[in-house]
Amino acid sequence: MNSSLASSSSTLSSSSSSPSSSWFSGFVRTGRSRSLKMSSTSSAAASANTSGPVVRKNQFRGVLFKYGPNPIQVAFKTGDFKRQVIFIGGLTDGFLATQYLEPLAIALDRENWSLVQFLMSSSYTGYGTSSLQQDAKELDQLINYLINKEDSEGVALLGHSTGCQDIVHYMRTNYACTRAVRAAIFQAPVSDREYQATLPHTASMIDLAAKMISEGRGLELMPREADTCAPITAYRYHSLCSYNGDDDMFSSDLSDDQLRMRLGHMSNTHCQVIFSMADEYVPEYVDKKALVERLCRAMGGAEKVEIEYGNHSLSNRVEEAVQAIIDFLKREGPKGWDDPWN
Repeated sequence: MNSSLASSSSTLSSSSSSPSSSWFSGFVRTGRSRSLKMSSTSSAAASANTSGPVVRKNQFRGVLFKYGPNPIQVAFKTGDFKRQVIFIGGLTDGFLATQYLEPLAIALDRENWSLVQFLMSSSYTGYGTSSLQQDAKELDQLINYLINKEDSEGVALLGHSTGCQDIVHYMRTNYACTRAVRAAIFQAPVSDREYQATLPHTASMIDLAAKMISEGRGLELMPREADTCAPITAYRYHSLCSYNGDDDMFSSDLSDDQLRMRLGHMSNTHCQVIFSMADEYVPEYVDKKALVERLCRAMGGAEKVEIEYGNHSLSNRVEEAVQAIIDFLKREGPKGWDDPWN
């Protein structure tokens, strides 16, 4: 979800008084002096600090790798386990997208899971010129990499916001690697369309997008006022903002049959829906309890988690979010998993 559709460096100082001495030589001497003075206690602390997926706030320990041919296709994995949770962010998201990722990485590590964050063509400001189809292709490339390069035993997908649409779309494809998806977690599966409908300019922009598409100009960019955060094509704007668009999967005004048509195939996968009961991107007129119940039913009986007072990204309910995810994975995890390729 993107509200914009609406609208330390370090300083190195030198104490050398000689104008001819280089700043680099001073830097090397300083580092050497400090290393010699390091106590055995400090060494032990440093050694102990090398374990675990999180070093300090906003600093993860893990492996950065390329998973596909495009420059943007980079992923980061904590831990070295055979099971991975793949985090799929929403519009404008990239690495470190939500506050619960740090404690989640720590909790997953204790359960012998790795956390994978990845960039794709739609990450950051790329969403406006990408699509669910492109996201699915790149997600499949990531899972393929984990299977063939990391000997993955299976993955769980964790979608945040518009990342939930990516899960639904990917699991509808016939990509071979969908068989490796053992569980799906939907955190904040809300309607982009219903939120955008509350904004004054949306209706006229939808009309313009529809006109451009009918003229064969769906891949051309919309005017700047359509999205002040990123360039967006007529197709993607229409997909996100129009009734029955490709991204229109979680709207409260869809009938039960329409929801089943969009979400029913998820009944073949263990699913959890985590819904924030104070989500700022859900219009006030929406009955959140009724909506989450209908979404879970459309998925064939997904597990429902309602987080009272939780905001869209659950930044104010981090512990509850992590606990819900871990509990679900422990229940629906690999104990009963068979070989997806046999």
